[in-house]
Amino acid sequence: MIDPELRRRLCGVFTALVTPFRDGTVDVPALEKLIAAQLAAGVAGLVPVGTTGEAATLSDEEAEEVIRVTVKAASGRAFVMAGAGSNATRLAIAKAKRAQALGADGILLVTPYYNKPSQDGLFDHFSAIAEAVDLPIMLYSVPGRTGVEIAPATAARLAQAHPHIVGIKEAGGKAERITELRQALGADFVIHSGDDGLTLPFLAVGADGVTSVASNLLPAEVAALCRAWAEGRPAEARRIHEALFDLVGHLFIESNPVPVKTALARTGLIGPELRAPLAPLRPENRKALEASLQSFEARANI
Repeated sequence: MIDPELRRRLCGVFTALVTPFRDGTVDVPALEKLIAAQLAAGVAGLVPVGTTGEAATLSDEEAEEVIRVTVKAASGRAFVMAGAGSNATRLAIAKAKRAQALGADGILLVTPYYNKPSQDGLFDHFSAIAEAVDLPIMLYSVPGRTGVEIAPATAARLAQAHPHIVGIKEAGGKAERITELRQALGADFVIHSGDDGLTLPFLAVGADGVTSVASNLLPAEVAALCRAWAEGRPAEARRIHEALFDLVGHLFIESNPVPVKTALARTGLIGPELRAPLAPLRPENRKALEASLQSFEARANI
């Protein structure tokens, strides 16, 4: 059984932080400002060096810096769930140990990408990492990026074998997966939506929160949606969902995090810099995103 206080801390909005860059290096002051905005809006958690943080392009030294800055800036006011995934088990173990040494509260472990392991391979991979660290672990199933999905039975097997595997971020785009996971894993296991546009539908069928890209830009609004649902105000949650729907869709008009970084740069909170091989938004998509942002700003009253 998951500790009730830990479970409470893992519910709600976790922001999958972008990594701001300036002149090819991590822009620490911008990252600190971004985190301060998240904390002021009341998000429950912060996820540094994940997909949205362009982790695949960060050096070990840069990843350490981003986690260190996040832990220090959070200062216990939000749960820091550091990305520690790799398609090589030994590297994922090293990253998990690094996150623990840097003071992260937990780790997020994506399924190995490119390799396409079997379910037994996934079990062995995640088990090896779980045996190497003591931190709470959230699994991350995102078949669209990795080519492999964590079966509910495999997630249940892992949770039974390793009690500090306490949650899963589900980014397969199918609401029925939430029911399948909940039935396999029981009421205590924490389930996050990994798709912003599906946050409310996923909450409605048993998810506990969202690991969100959109909350980089709209932390208060995404938090308000989750809070309304948790407090038994479904009509309010639906109103917020509908108000966010078009803009959230445009935040994925190209590969994440290109659109959300573009939108954040528009606010002046961070610069627009991406790291290759990501490229700036195509002009027609930039125009569409700008129109969506302007429309949202004109009618927003959340």
